[in-house]
Amino acid sequence: MAFYSVNRRFVAGLALTGFMLAAAGCQSSDNGILNFGLTKKDPAAPPPPQDPKILASQLRAYCPKVTLRDGTAYFNTYAKGATAKPRKKKLDPAAQAEAEAAAAAQTGPNGQPIDPDHDPSKIIYQASITDVTRDCTHANGQMSMKIAVAGKVVPGPMFAPGTITMPIRIAVQHGDEVLYSQLHPYQVQVTDPSAATQFVFVDNNVVVPEPTARDYQAYAGYDENTPAASADKSKGKRKKRAPATN
Repeated sequence: MAFYSVNRRFVAGLALTGFMLAAAGCQSSDNGILNFGLTKKDPAAPPPPQDPKILASQLRAYCPKVTLRDGTAYFNTYAKGATAKPRKKKLDPAAQAEAEAAAAAQTGPNGQPIDPDHDPSKIIYQASITDVTRDCTHANGQMSMKIAVAGKVVPGPMFAPGTITMPIRIAVQHGDEVLYSQLHPYQVQVTDPSAATQFVFVDNNVVVPEPTARDYQAYAGYDENTPAASADKSKGKRKKRAPATN
């Protein structure tokens, strides 16, 4: 009877140990913490996913997004003389202080001082870009883009019917490298003082090298920093005298 009692306790202990191991196996993940070597990886299981790679077909369908840089969505045209700086007159200290106080008192709706070079009351037109889009084709190791800019011209306080010339720049960059940059003096005729004039500009000539990754960036917007025309280098140069002949 004693043997039977000991054997029954031994069997119960084995059963309890087996239950604990089974429970641990059910609750543990494949992280090695509770893995006692009793489980093996399924050889038929698929390998873990690798880093995604860009396929050639994806690059052929790639078309860089066009964005607007800060401060390039608006362009104002001012009346003649609005940006001209007045000649400074010599004043005594008291008059100078009074003039400075009067200038500081001229503020806009937001309470900021009015810049005499950008007085809102002297605006003829205010142009704005409302949307941009693009289309791309790939051939012969190059990517050709059509970049379109849509916007409107709103008459200002100094409106006068006429033509507004807007400096629209289109550019494509790869990191810090400029692949394409062109300034377009685009003209729009404005005649109605009571409504905005819509416009659409398209640059069809954007051609850049075929990208090797999806890391190109296209830009569109107004660029008022138009470089001045270079002066005629021939002016001021002395003509070479022909050698004297006997």
